[in-house]
Amino acid sequence: MKKVIVLALIFFTSIGVQAQDKHKIVIQLATGNEKEQRSLTRQLNNVLNYWPEAEIEVVVHSGALSFMMKEKSVAKEAILKSMERGVVFAVCQNTMKGNNVTEKEIIPGAIFVPNGVAEIVLKQENGFSYLKAGY
Repeated sequence: MKKVIVLALIFFTSIGVQAQDKHKIVIQLATGNEKEQRSLTRQLNNVLNYWPEAEIEVVVHSGALSFMMKEKSVAKEAILKSMERGVVFAVCQNTMKGNNVTEKEIIPGAIFVPNGVAEIVLKQENGFSYLKAGY
């Protein structure tokens, strides 16, 4: 009986490993520090060069709102290139509301989520690994 249980565990574990072929990462960006914002775009490229099929979502909220604004972003071109590679940029609507920013002011292609922190929790509950952007 023990052999059957061990074999079943090995089998189901190997299925789980195979299912993890696609890495899922949620990255929290909440800083207004432009150096850290630029660093994030380089890190995205590094991850995608290593794992081209990775599913990545960057949740932008709080002090990082300018990162996603068309007229204020220090990394607009890098963001657009990351989007072309499949990176999702999710902008917190609570932060937008608190700063009187409309969807029209945000870089096209971004998605909007009601609450940035809640979005991060939802992603983690759905198997995403969590990273916080910054140093």
